[in-house]
Amino acid sequence: MENWLSWMDEISDKDYVIIDQFFREELYTEIRSFFLSKLPNFKEAAIGVDTEKQVNSKIRGDFTYWLDRKRDANLQNFWELLDEIIQMFNRYCYLSLSGYEFHLAHYPSGGHYDKHLDQFENRNNRMISVVIYLNEGWQQGYGGELEIFEKDGSSFLVEPLAMRCVMFKSAEVPHAVLQAHKSRFSLTGWLLYQPSALGQLFG
Repeated sequence: MENWLSWMDEISDKDYVIIDQFFREELYTEIRSFFLSKLPNFKEAAIGVDTEKQVNSKIRGDFTYWLDRKRDANLQNFWELLDEIIQMFNRYCYLSLSGYEFHLAHYPSGGHYDKHLDQFENRNNRMISVVIYLNEGWQQGYGGELEIFEKDGSSFLVEPLAMRCVMFKSAEVPHAVLQAHKSRFSLTGWLLYQPSALGQLFG
């Protein structure tokens, strides 16, 4: 509980929080094993929303697998953790969150994502972005860092280390993924004001 209070204070003050060793080792192993089992089912990610979405590898070069709580019931421990995260944001940040959408993301060597916000012009219910990394033995030189842009125009890099979690305000924090030089794995999603129908329709 003390950790959550500190994390909520930090995201309220800075619009983002970076948490190392966010998972228990058992949960990390469970999710990473599931990720690897689903790699053949990943699809090239698009940008935009609904009928306007398009694949543009010059802007975005990752592959995704959208999660579904009913279909992917063997991730029950993760879904329960997600329920806890929503409860904490609602209790301490008064956000009234009631939904989420998550996918697994694979950036192959050469993959990147240009600077952007996690909010759509005509769909603004994404409130908190959550990225949890699943990369074992990641080293400097592998690329794939998350670049977070501050309000003063400066930026800094976050290494995609295993069990590191980054949470930030979806409409307030511009960010990019630098080019990866080795396969980069993450669990990425958004906490919503209300449930989204078919998250896989969106970028």
